[in-house]
Formats: sequence, structure tokens, C-alpha cells
Amino acid sequence: MRKASRLFEIIQILRLARAPVTAAAMAAQLEVTVRSIYRDIVALQAMRVPIEGGRGIGYILRPGFTLPPLMLTVEETEAIVLALALLERTGDRELRQAAKQVNRKIAAAVPPPLSATFSANALHAWGSAAPVPEAVDFAMVRRAIRDEQTLSLDYRDELGRSTERVIRPIALIYYSQTANIVGWCELRQAFRNFRADRVEDCAPADGFFTGQGDALRRLWVEGWQTDAGRGTGQSPGDAT
Repeated sequence: MRKASRLFEIIQILRLARAPVTAAAMAAQLEVTVRSIYRDIVALQAMRVPIEGGRGIGYILRPGFTLPPLMLTVEETEAIVLALALLERTGDRELRQAAKQVNRKIAAAVPPPLSATFSANALHAWGSAAPVPEAVDFAMVRRAIRDEQTLSLDYRDELGRSTERVIRPIALIYYSQTANIVGWCELRQAFRNFRADRVEDCAPADGFFTGQGDALRRLWVEGWQTDAGRGTGQSPGDAT
């Protein structure tokens, strides 16, 4: 979890707590070290978030502190509801769980008329859900994209040929039946799409491509747009 997200989560934990919460309890919930929580508390206090307490006794959020309200229209609220419903159709367990948490948080933050939209159960994303791939942890892939870390793949193509690849992952494309990992393949020296259901093993590699992710995504999109202009309408570089 990145620091900005963690700071928000700490505020949420303290805002909902009815008693002081220890750093150890927050660290366990957020899956970080206790030392990280102590640093985060200091950072929040420096930003004038009214947190009181100390090591060993726990922390509280002084009454009266509120996060800025979400200013959403009815249409924007419905767009979020439908987008969260669509996540249920992916094979990404972590995103499915995150969608449920987002739904609850927004419902608690917006005014009652909009909050009702989140519980009305009136908008649905229909269709079969993509199966969860056995060899790919989507959370790990998304983390590698964010951290610009290379991935090592054992991959079997549509003809059954097995190869070992090291890629610089730049995107994940979720389809109704599977998901594609998009990356710069160091073997082929080109962009390739790797279907998650054909990946036999996926793990972080030792390399990093720090600062190159945005540039690689621009090149990938430019190639995709060029192919669309030729009438293919497909992203370039299917895995071969």
C-alpha cells in the first residue's frame, strides 16, 4: 500500500474507532510495520490532523475532524456504482474486494439521497465473470506496474509452445474471458500481450525500469492507434 493511501486509511480507522487504536493494531490491519505507522502518525500530525495519543496507549482522532465531502451528481454516482459492479466480472480477487470497500466508503461519505443509490441494487453489470487464473496474482502484477519492476514469465502460446520471458509490465487489460498483461518483452524487443490463462508461472524479477513506464505506455498506445488506423483495431504485439 502506498503512503498516500495508507494515510487515508489511518484516518478512516481512527474516525470509526470507539476507543484508542494502537499502532500495532493498525499495522496488522494495513499489513505494514509498526514503525511505518509511527512515521505516518507523525506525518499526519504535521499536516494538522488532530491525532492524539502515544506509543503503548494508542491513538484517537479528536472529535470534529472530517474529510472533505464528496461532491457528486446523481449521474456521477451511478457511473461509480456501475463501474464497481463491472469489477465483479474480472478475475482479480483484490480489485473485487476493493470495489466492495469503495462502495461502503462512498456510501458513508455522500449525502443520504446519493447514498441510497449505492444500496438500491438497481444497476447491474451482467454476464459471466472471468475465471481467476491459477498462475497469476493480479495484485502482484499491478504492483510491478506501479513500481516499474520487471516480471519473469513462463508462458505457453496458443500453439502450446513454452517460452521463458522477462518483461517490463506497463498495463493490464481485463476482458470478459481473461486478462492480458501488456509489457515490453526483453526477448523479442517489442511490446507483447500475454494472456493470463496461458501463463504457467509469474514472479517478480530482479530488474527495474524506473522512470520508463509512462514513455513505454505512450509508445504502446501510439502503436495501437496506428494499427486501428489501418483497420485492425487491435493493440500491437500479441505474444509470440
